[in-house]
Amino acid sequence: MKNVTAADFQEIDREKLQVPTGPSHPPRILLLYGSLRERSYSRFLVHEAQRLLQAYGTETRIYDPSGLPLPDDSGADHPKVTELRNLCAWSEGQVWCSPERHGAMTGVLKSQIDWIPLSFGAIRPTQGKTLALMQVSGGSQSFNAVNQMRVLGRWMRMVTIPNQSSVPKAYQEFDDDGRMKPSALYDRVVDVMEELVKFTLLVRGRSDYLVDRYSERKADRERQSAAQDAAAGVSL
Repeated sequence: MKNVTAADFQEIDREKLQVPTGPSHPPRILLLYGSLRERSYSRFLVHEAQRLLQAYGTETRIYDPSGLPLPDDSGADHPKVTELRNLCAWSEGQVWCSPERHGAMTGVLKSQIDWIPLSFGAIRPTQGKTLALMQVSGGSQSFNAVNQMRVLGRWMRMVTIPNQSSVPKAYQEFDDDGRMKPSALYDRVVDVMEELVKFTLLVRGRSDYLVDRYSERKADRERQSAAQDAAAGVSL
């Protein structure tokens, strides 16, 4: 332990992990989808997820990406960007659902994620929030999109749940009204949403503590110390 600075090292506080201290309002879940087609299966799947989440007692919002500019092609004050960032700040958990296109997630979904900053002033908009991942495919079952999104979720410092949903040949799985047909694939969607709600309830009220890092505490202390030294030098 000789390399650890005692001022920044903290023992694990088991009380904070075990005592239910979360807020009493319904969990707030934001859902994003990755296609602008009129008959968008990722949008249909997000609406199915929303119905399930509401049945589990959550408050939900679905973001419509139509009109969102490409990253860096507009300022952050664009109304669609502002709407997305406000919803992200409002949420405690998120659902990302993308079609698989050319073996990857779509640009529509990636653009939404790219508009969400890792930090906004002293606030990290995604840090500690829960995340569930789903994808739809036109062909056989694949996990390319969910695997990509899982990497992004980790990069955004989100608590990405273990379960996920991949719906192959999505055109066969939804009826004319856009409702998903009963199947084992639908049952998996229920599993994923149930798990998301459980993890969100488990993490809420504790996320700041769970993602509190020794290295960041150390860096903050060193910055504060440097600022104090600089201020003292000016006063002299």
